[in-house]
Amino acid sequence: MRIYRSLLIALCLTSLALYGAKKDVQAPQEDKIELPKEVQIENAKEELSKIQKELSRGNSIWLKSYNSYMAYQEARKSLRDVKYRIDELENRSSNVERKLEIEALQAKQKVLTEQIDLLKAQGASPFVSLLKPDEAGALPTITNPFEIVTGLSYVKRINSQYGDYVLREEELQELIKLLERQVVVYKEIIRLDSKADYEVELEATLLQVEKFKLALETLVSTASVYEKRIESTEAKINKEIKDQIYKLLNITMIVGFLFVISFAFKRVIKHYIMDNERFYTANKIVTFINVTLIVLILMFSYIDNVGYLATVLGFASAGLAIAMRDWFMSLLGWLVIIVGGSIHVGDRVRFEKDGMVYLGDVLDVSMQRITLMEDVTYTTILTNRRAGRIIFVPNNYIFTSMIANYTHGSLKTVWDGIDIIITFDSDHKKAAHLVKEICRKYSKGYTDITRKQINKLRDRYSLKNSNVEPRVFTFIEPNGMKISAWYLTNAYATLTLRSTISGDIIDAFNAEHDITIAYPTQTFYTAPIPPKSPPPMDV
Repeated sequence: MRIYRSLLIALCLTSLALYGAKKDVQAPQEDKIELPKEVQIENAKEELSKIQKELSRGNSIWLKSYNSYMAYQEARKSLRDVKYRIDELENRSSNVERKLEIEALQAKQKVLTEQIDLLKAQGASPFVSLLKPDEAGALPTITNPFEIVTGLSYVKRINSQYGDYVLREEELQELIKLLERQVVVYKEIIRLDSKADYEVELEATLLQVEKFKLALETLVSTASVYEKRIESTEAKINKEIKDQIYKLLNITMIVGFLFVISFAFKRVIKHYIMDNERFYTANKIVTFINVTLIVLILMFSYIDNVGYLATVLGFASAGLAIAMRDWFMSLLGWLVIIVGGSIHVGDRVRFEKDGMVYLGDVLDVSMQRITLMEDVTYTTILTNRRAGRIIFVPNNYIFTSMIANYTHGSLKTVWDGIDIIITFDSDHKKAAHLVKEICRKYSKGYTDITRKQINKLRDRYSLKNSNVEPRVFTFIEPNGMKISAWYLTNAYATLTLRSTISGDIIDAFNAEHDITIAYPTQTFYTAPIPPKSPPPMDV
């Protein structure tokens, strides 16, 4: 019994606790206060005014386009009415008032026609230009590394245009929400105030909402297609950019390999060719071959139709050959110089042009010109009176001008001569002997070198006279006997040996009593002056 009583008490307590918890959960509801109808109408009209202000204040391109469309439709309707009225008036009997009305209607017809022409783009649909995505231009085809920037710019442009298109969608959605809220307010005012005349505005707004919703559906579907097309275009451009980057890397590796091979060849040439002139020429040839290979690789890599290029160059070569004849002749002259080996870097050469003589050492033989460094020589002393100039000689001069090479092949010596005149009563045989001994003394080293060099040249040239000893000749001149001495000397230092030998010859002749150096003289004969006769005497 006690147990039953205890269970009953526990059950009652539990029920009371659950009832109290349920009352706590259910919050007391406030009584809904219903405003007077006049206040509700005033609030609705105030909200409607705010919506209309927001619509009129906004710069929505959708509203502007729709208003242009409605203006176009209204203009067309008005134009039809005007034409009908004009036809109606013209069919009636004419009077002054009807003529004036017809003229006014015709003026209105002209104005309406001009308006229709201006709004013609909005005739078919109010949103034709807005629903159509902007054109991004022709899709670029990336065929070389320079067009990578063009491809990236195109991708950036289409993404920007797509972003603008999405913004149009968001703007249209906001506009539809605002118009739908306006419809709700219109209905609320009509419900509250039966006298309110908003049915026309409500129908116009409903028409707007319907057209804007249709435009939104078209816009969403078009945006989806536009997005897929952008993804496809971007994938295509990225693939072409990737291919061009791989292609550029491969070409870079090939060019780098060619440079390494060229550098290795130059090192080998420098190791085995001790002659600086030959090393310079070989170095230039390796560089030319390397550059030619690189140009050919780039040409065949980035020119799609090399045969077409060759055809164009073939047709253009005739005109270029005439217009750039000197340039092509210089290029041909360079090939002749390089292949023929008539002039090398370091040679001492002599050019003549328009009566001027240029003598110097070859610094460089490029594809267009030979560069000379003018030295102090006997020619500069007697003719130019200038030295140290850098002379640029076009390569085509080898076809039209005489060129003297003082150091051709293995020859590094030239014959130089000194002339000195002695009197007729001098011992010319002794003088010739002294001059020959002096020349032999100073030119002995050059004589031995020349003998060896001539023996090397016999394989290339037919040499008849190989005498390299100093030569002395005696000639009769008006003022005496001319002793002409010829000897071999260094082609780059003729003046030094000439000066030394000249001084020794003068000293040797002055030491001999039977040798007298002759020079131009003049003899003056004078007669005694007769005495003056005395003046006559005056008678």
